[in-house]
Amino acid sequence: MREPAFRKSVRGQQTSQQASLPAPTGGWNARDSIADMSELDALLMENFFPDTTDVRVRKGSANHVTGIGAQVESLMPYNKSDGTQTLFAAAGTAFYNVTTAGSVGAAVVSGTSDARWNHINFTNSGGTSYLCCFSGTDSPQYWDGSTWDEITDSGSPSITGVTTTTLINACVFKRRMFMVATSSLKIWYLPIDSVGGAAKAWDLSGICSEGGFAMACMTWTRDSGSGIDDRIAVITSEGQVVVAEGTDPSSSSTWNVVGVWKVGEPIGRRCMIKYGGEVLIICVDGVLPLSAIVAGGREAEQMALTDKISQAMTTAAMAYSGNYGWQLQFYPIGNQLFLNVPVAEGGNQEQYVMNTITGSWGRFKKLAANCWTVLNQEMYFGGNGKVVKFGATDVFADDSTNIDAELAQAYSDFGTKGRLKKWKAMRPNMLINYTIDILIGMNVDYSDVPLQGPLSITPQVAGLWDGAKWDTGLWGGDVALSNNWQTVTAIGTAGSPRLKVTSQADVRLESSDHLFEFGGVIA
Repeated sequence: MREPAFRKSVRGQQTSQQASLPAPTGGWNARDSIADMSELDALLMENFFPDTTDVRVRKGSANHVTGIGAQVESLMPYNKSDGTQTLFAAAGTAFYNVTTAGSVGAAVVSGTSDARWNHINFTNSGGTSYLCCFSGTDSPQYWDGSTWDEITDSGSPSITGVTTTTLINACVFKRRMFMVATSSLKIWYLPIDSVGGAAKAWDLSGICSEGGFAMACMTWTRDSGSGIDDRIAVITSEGQVVVAEGTDPSSSSTWNVVGVWKVGEPIGRRCMIKYGGEVLIICVDGVLPLSAIVAGGREAEQMALTDKISQAMTTAAMAYSGNYGWQLQFYPIGNQLFLNVPVAEGGNQEQYVMNTITGSWGRFKKLAANCWTVLNQEMYFGGNGKVVKFGATDVFADDSTNIDAELAQAYSDFGTKGRLKKWKAMRPNMLINYTIDILIGMNVDYSDVPLQGPLSITPQVAGLWDGAKWDTGLWGGDVALSNNWQTVTAIGTAGSPRLKVTSQADVRLESSDHLFEFGGVIA
């Protein structure tokens, strides 16, 4: 029987080797072989976010409005042309104004069938700004800055020519509202600069060869402006994407269908968003840019933003695509793109979060979000009876609860492929601004063993300032280096450093140092 042997140290002779790994800023990799992954990637990245220079525990959250009494399933910001911004939440069978923090006030709209609404902002020719909300069950609800109106085929404004209770989604294209109806391949559009009037149908029945019904529509601005390259895109339940250009679908001289492309089936009614001049679509293939679809059809899967986490995306789509709550939300000030994944409706959601600068991904947990929005550069989500603000600069807890974060870096052979090693100690080099609890370990030879045991306390650290000493004070939230060696015991040829943190602190992993010995083989 052959067993590993390790050289005994000779007095005065150092046998331990030291090596360092940079923080895995490449992010979560759920695509590649674990034996052929970059050391800058991570097998596991939960509640860590891969920033451009380090890896950080995600920001925290704090209750914004409470006491709503039902699951908040839609958040709808109103952006008036004079700069006034108001936030409304749909929960249960009512709408609430949730702009101001605190306890919720009385409902502003009541008697709705449910809380699953889609919305757009639109300003008409008279300069009135509207928040237009659609559910596909109830008549649309419009807010003009002072009054809520139920939109039927009578009143002012009103919509005729279509049963308004079937309208479920909308977008703005070439100064018109285009509206998606349930169980139909007809897209309804209104007169220019109008939120009401006689609706006309753009019928896709003769264009979409696979049948089904329209799911969503969105404007696609290829040149990031409002010029001649503006087009409209519609995706159907069967994954056919129709792209058209022009100004008036009623005339062949002013309307042209550019083409029809096939992708995987879309997931949810909130499957399309604007992202700069791009349109992103959530489908079973992943999160696909419309430009990639037009360029390559189903081959666009390889150009999906979710390509690096494709296995996780596929698993989630297969298991949870029928659940309500799938949504993309761009968070510009955080350089983040959120993909909300409803593991279970009403309380168990995850977020796959992409760094919009690097394209790297992390996975957030314990943010029970049914829906997301951004208002005045700040991020909000709807939860159980409350609206929650996420990501404030100085918030590092979830409503005073610790954030648990765990990371497993990709396997490394530490520069000696196939050579046996015995790991003895590990030192994570972190910048922190408060006490944290930490547990570290080393998985070997492509195993996946969770960390077990109590977390140790890492003392808060501080810099010298006005006489303060290390380990005694902090400079008003500034971070400082914490890099304590901790013992690990593992034997193998390749190692995957693993780290678990629980804290209410600003925690940034910069790199890790490792002590190990080389081993041999004896009979």
